[in-house]
Amino acid sequence: MQINFTKVVHFTRLIKAGGRLREFNFRKLRGLEQETFTVDTVDDRGNRILLRMEKDGNNHWGIVQQILPRWIPENEDKLHEAIEDELHRN
Repeated sequence: MQINFTKVVHFTRLIKAGGRLREFNFRKLRGLEQETFTVDTVDDRGNRILLRMEKDGNNHWGIVQQILPRWIPENEDKLHEAIEDELHRN
């Protein structure tokens, strides 16, 4: 009997976006062909914002097109860096 273990990747980062420091929670989805992370944060009113980031052919983590507040896509590079830093640590 062989047991396969898959490590769950989830982490939180504080990133300055939209003029303030915000908490972004990242979780890697398992079992998909495409490498995917779900990311959630809150807006100024406390509403939860959920988005997905996928790795493209250039090894860049990009936001899957959704209607989002402007301050999230403006900081896509910071979100990409956070994911890459965490993956290299593990």
